[in-house]
Amino acid sequence: MDGLFEILHEDDGLLVVNKPAGLVCHPTKGDERSSLAGRVRLHLGGQSPVHFVNRLDRETSGVVVLGKTDEAALALRRQWERRSVRKIYWAIVHGHVQPNAGVIDAPLGKDESSIIAVKDCVRADGAEAQTKFCTQWKFTRDGSDFTWLRVEPVTGRKHQIRIHLAHLGYPLVGDKLYGLDESWYLKLANDELTAQDWQRLILPCQALHAQQTTFVWKDDERTFTAEPEDWFADFIETITDEDEA
Repeated sequence: MDGLFEILHEDDGLLVVNKPAGLVCHPTKGDERSSLAGRVRLHLGGQSPVHFVNRLDRETSGVVVLGKTDEAALALRRQWERRSVRKIYWAIVHGHVQPNAGVIDAPLGKDESSIIAVKDCVRADGAEAQTKFCTQWKFTRDGSDFTWLRVEPVTGRKHQIRIHLAHLGYPLVGDKLYGLDESWYLKLANDELTAQDWQRLILPCQALHAQQTTFVWKDDERTFTAEPEDWFADFIETITDEDEA
């Protein structure tokens, strides 16, 4: 069926897709097209099971891996559990990141100071979490500084990349929960974001894209790459040679 998602790979046991930004993985309402799970069911037909091996936040785009059988899903999930899967993300953040590369090693847990129940934070008694990062480009647009990062999570905690980059002092552009103002998250839920809010957010979704995932499938190491959406790519394309880091 046309218009469901971009298929990066499909065979008898594996489906790899490029999830659009703004689409939840699991259903929240009746429309089959309103979630990735619903769209996968439409694609597979009938009552076929949907086995997510990895998931992405609603506003994060990029590579999502699904097993088409119980056996395939189990074999793939074991690789994720062993942390033998390599995941590369692209992120655009506020500010010129210093240092240019490094590892953020900071445990994560519930943010008890926030009124938003789903929000986590860096806390000493949290679960271990590590994120590698490397600067691709630093650039300035309309008087504001930004950095395009290549990010590789070592662990896979909820909201890990978003929290770690904000903790470092460089929140994601467009992030309504861990960005410049957490009230944007509640405003979005109530459809109350103003024109001024959107101007400060700059981008329609948080600038985080799961660009590449590498794992073993049928005894071969496979790498699947997803291109970002136009709004993400166009923001990067404002970079000129003189902006090079």
